[in-house]
Amino acid sequence: MAREKLAQAKADAAKRGQLPRREPRRRAAGPRRDSGDPQLFGRAIADLLADRGWERPAKVGAVFGRWVEIVGPDLAAHTKPESFDDGEVLIAADSTAWATQVRLLARTLVRRLNEELGDGTVTKVKVRGPQTAPRPSGGLRVTGRRGPRDTYG
Repeated sequence: MAREKLAQAKADAAKRGQLPRREPRRRAAGPRRDSGDPQLFGRAIADLLADRGWERPAKVGAVFGRWVEIVGPDLAAHTKPESFDDGEVLIAADSTAWATQVRLLARTLVRRLNEELGDGTVTKVKVRGPQTAPRPSGGLRVTGRRGPRDTYG
């Protein structure tokens, strides 16, 4: 099952054009370690991310996880980052007023997100307001059954 998931992740990365590195990594100068030697967990994770080419998705996930710290508690209480694709961050707002506020702050958000992710990573902020069902078109409609005091018709 793990091999299937790895193959699926590689196929997804290939579709996005983010293939893992093919060339071997250069080792830092210093004492050479055997492959069986223990290593620090953080270093092992960093090596895995570098080998698979997952550094940017990991950074984006970390930014989404620290949204409150990055944008502040007021804005974070009414907004939520939903996706990151080709330099575009999609942010969902819980009201049209907050959606407008985020649109006004878009340049500041792009600058702040690029401070976290690296210059030029985020190019655009797209804002989505609250999702509601579309209003029915046409005349007025009354739902429900006709009651005993209904004199219409």
